[in-house]
Amino acid sequence: MKEPPHLTIHLGTLAGQLRHGVRNLCETVLVPLGLFYLLLTLTGLNGGLFAALGWGLAAVGWRVVRRSPLPAVLLLTTGMLVVRTVLGYVTGSTFVYFLQPTLTNFLIGLALLVSIRFKRPVLARLADDFCAFPTEFTGHPRVRRFFRRVSLLWALVFISHGVTTLWVLARATLEEFLLVTTVGKFALVALAAVVSLLWLRRELRDEGIHLRLRARVGSPA
Repeated sequence: MKEPPHLTIHLGTLAGQLRHGVRNLCETVLVPLGLFYLLLTLTGLNGGLFAALGWGLAAVGWRVVRRSPLPAVLLLTTGMLVVRTVLGYVTGSTFVYFLQPTLTNFLIGLALLVSIRFKRPVLARLADDFCAFPTEFTGHPRVRRFFRRVSLLWALVFISHGVTTLWVLARATLEEFLLVTTVGKFALVALAAVVSLLWLRRELRDEGIHLRLRARVGSPA
């Protein structure tokens, strides 16, 4: 059997990739959730609503002023915050506030399934927000095929999380809901991420592609 040609793609340093992913995770998920819970405890529902929304709008505004790229996940989460805040403020209900992102899990799962037919699925765009992939990597036909296939896995993840959080939301207190869904979501996402990485590694190995977590020789780290 003919061996595939070898191609080495440099992803940059591990520290750089970690900074990129952690910064976006904090910006889009952890900080707004923390602000909501903190202000909810100190001032009530409205304080929590507007604190989380204010953070999202400020993050988008800061990037616009600096003319920095706007991550797809930041636009998605901020748009969701706008809808959630309006519904939560009008109804005065934390149940309604958390019901909307729960239902959004089903919409994201559906979007992932529909985008499988696209040249570049939604999952590939979201992956760029947490790992700075070079274009020579994302443009490779085998990688594009991988993202179309792995979209099925992530659609199942979002739909499963939606079912779980809907059940917990109807039965648990707010504190229990935040604890269970946050821990459960990160555990589920972490498991799916590990499976995805192992899957990707196998796909790349069959294609003769090697990834290196280091700067390209002659370029800044």
